[in-house]
This record gives sequence, structure tokens and C-alpha cells, in this order.
Amino acid sequence: MEGFKVGDRIKLEIIDISSEGMGVGRYNNFTFFVEDAILGDVVYAEITEIKKRYGIGRTLEILEKSPYRIESKCQHFYQCDGCQLQNLSYEKQLELKKDRVINSLRRIGKIEDVLVKDTIGMDYPYRYRNKVEFQVGKGYKIGFFKRKSHTIVPVEKSIIQNEIVDDILLLIKEFMKRYKVDGYDRKSKKGIIKNIMIRTTQDNKAMVVVVTKDDKLPHKRELIEMLTTPYGLSTISKETVVSIYQNINRNDKLVTLGPKDIKLYGEDKILDFIGEYRFLISPKSFFQVNHKQTEVLYDKVIEYLNLTGSEVIADLYCGIGTISIYISKYAKKVYGVEVVKEAIEDAKENLKLNNIDNVDFILGKSEEVLPKLNQKNINIDAIIVDPPRKGLEKSLIDSIIEANPKKIVYVSCNPSTLARDLGYLVEEGYKVVEVQPVDMFPHTTHVECVVLIEKE
Repeated sequence: MEGFKVGDRIKLEIIDISSEGMGVGRYNNFTFFVEDAILGDVVYAEITEIKKRYGIGRTLEILEKSPYRIESKCQHFYQCDGCQLQNLSYEKQLELKKDRVINSLRRIGKIEDVLVKDTIGMDYPYRYRNKVEFQVGKGYKIGFFKRKSHTIVPVEKSIIQNEIVDDILLLIKEFMKRYKVDGYDRKSKKGIIKNIMIRTTQDNKAMVVVVTKDDKLPHKRELIEMLTTPYGLSTISKETVVSIYQNINRNDKLVTLGPKDIKLYGEDKILDFIGEYRFLISPKSFFQVNHKQTEVLYDKVIEYLNLTGSEVIADLYCGIGTISIYISKYAKKVYGVEVVKEAIEDAKENLKLNNIDNVDFILGKSEEVLPKLNQKNINIDAIIVDPPRKGLEKSLIDSIIEANPKKIVYVSCNPSTLARDLGYLVEEGYKVVEVQPVDMFPHTTHVECVVLIEKE
């Protein structure tokens, strides 16, 4: 960009925060993304990169502190990439997430004049995560990646995860040091343990998954003993860790779990709850990471559906069946559709666990299953979609339009793809009635939404 060069120093007022957690400012009508700056700061920044449409910089000095700036409660915040907003007041985080949804709808979906409600936050926005994935490296390092790198920041405690995870982590570190079980070094391709995944339930039970580069995991018996026997000052009791797995991941890509699971100890699955319903969860199951906010989210789905008990519902991307089961008592019939075979098997097991008889789970691609339901003269009154971050496949949107439901409830974890998909639906005669952001991931830039869409 003419007029700027790397190394230049500029004064910027930070007017927004990007989806990656960087401060956003403008200088001579050119946008800059600045590290270590938050909304409301005035900073002196050094330009580190210049792109065609924007620049990147780093904060050298905060000239005026934002009124929304607070001290982070986490000792690892300024290095770790796990959270981006812990130094921004929680009230402002909620406002920021609402604004991000509004801006995405306008900029990407070309949707104006829709009611976007205030983000529903948490009374205590800490210790909420029920699943945590740690990176493991050479020298018994266990932690998260440093910002904008693949360097591991060792973590002793994390303020957003269940307290028992902190203790389990210390026990695993002690195990690795005592028995010289080294972490995996991606550069030299040496070492054994690549990742640690820990799931926790509402009643403080835990599943521990140790991810290794191959079948080798020395001292398994000692690992099991340390994780299931009260040890030192640890609060872990014999009843805490109820399931231990070894997962084999030979791939060097940054994907936590590989295809092979070996149960080392305890239960095949852990039992958790959403409201009055129970769910069995395996190592690879998708389950919302925030117990309390999941109930908020699903209650909003029920509110938007406004069911009388006579409706037939299609729940697309149903996973292990959490939404289908949660709404089942309000509907005449629910069809849950999912392309992952293991998820459908878990969903059917969860159906039996909850003694529900008005839900059918179908294995297949939603864009292929939905037309087949239509061909069987099954009239779908409403459709729920809860896709991954990439949003809906265009072929599925076409299938939804062909099914012609009176109402669609869209659950989204990505405002950008949500706005794109809503734009398609509006073009086909649907109206976006209301959007409810829910803060499923406090102190991060992520925001979940529930959207009510009705046929015009």
C-alpha cells in the first residue's frame, strides 16, 4: 500500500475487535489489525505487515487505556491463544458479539431491519468448558499454542475449564516426568504423547484421552493408577476419572484425534446431562462445551418452534441427538439426520437411555435424506439446522426450500456463514424474524446464535 511501509509507527484509535481478537483501527482510511489492543484503546503501533486492503501492526505503547480494559484473571492470557478477550469487560464482550452478528448480517447477508437481541451471557463466565484439548511437546510440555505460532505455552491452570482438569493435568505431567514418557516433538518426529483431551460432566466425572503418535504408550498401568488413586494434594478421587482412552494419531496435521481408540480403563462412554435428559458421550462425540448455556440455547430453539404437539420436525446435522431428544416431548415426530455413522449409533443409544419413542435417527446426508422424506409424503412442519462452522451446503439449502417448511430454526457458531445462508433463504421467500446471540464461549471472540426464520 503506497504511503505505508513495514516499520512505520502510527497512532491509532481502536474502534473494533476482529474475529481473531486483534484491535481494529483506521489510519488515512486504511484498516489496521493490531496485536495487544482492545476496543477503546488509543495506541502507538508499529506496522509489521502490509497487505493490499489492510495492514497488521503490534502495540508499542497504550497512549489512552480503554474504559473497557480490565486485568485478566488468567496468568497465561498474554501468551496463550485459548482466549482473546479476557482483558475486555464482560459486559462489553456481550455487546461486541451482538454487534458482530449485526455487521455480518448487513455486510454478508445484505439483511437489514432484523431484530438482533442482546447477547445472553453467564452470571459466572468462568470454569465453563467441559472439554479441553491440550498440546503436548518435547520436555513434558503440556499447554496451548502461543498466539500466532505452534510454540506450546505450558499451562498449570485455566480459568475457563473445570477445576478437576487442572488436577488431572498435574497428574499427567507427574506421570510423564516420573516414567520419562516424552511429549512428541513435531520437528524431530520423536516422542510419544501428542495431545491430551479431557471431558468433564456436570457431576464432575472425567474422561481422559491420551493421544499418541503410534501404538506405543509405556507404563499404562502406572498411568491408570495415578489417575484413579488419590495422590498427594490432588482433589482427584477414585470416582473422578471414570474412563481412560489411548487414541492413535499418526497424522502430523493439527488435528487432535486420530481414527483409532483403545480403552485403557473404565467406562466406554461417560454420562452427562442437558436439562432432564441423559447422554452417553464417547471420545469423538460432538457435545456442546458449555453445560449451562446449552440449556439456554436449546430452550430458545423450543421457544422459536412454538410447538403445539402436532408438528413433524426435521433436525439436520443432529449429531448424537441432543436437540432432537431435548425437543421431543413438544413435537408429534422428530427426524434426526446425520452423516457420521458413529454419531447416529450414539444417538440411537441415547434415545433408548431416555425412553423416547417419537424420534427416528437416519444416517445420511441431509440434502439427500430430506427429499426422500418428502417422497414418502412426510410433511415437515419445521426444520432445525445446526451445521459446523462452514455453514450449510448450497445443495441442502435447495432441499430445504423444496421441502417448504413454514419455519426454520438455525443454530450457528459462525456469524459469517450464518449471514451468507440467511441471504440465500431470504432470496427464496423466507423472512428472518429474530436472532438471539448466546455467549457459549465467554472470553473468546466466538458467538453462537439461534435464528427464527419463517415463510413470507
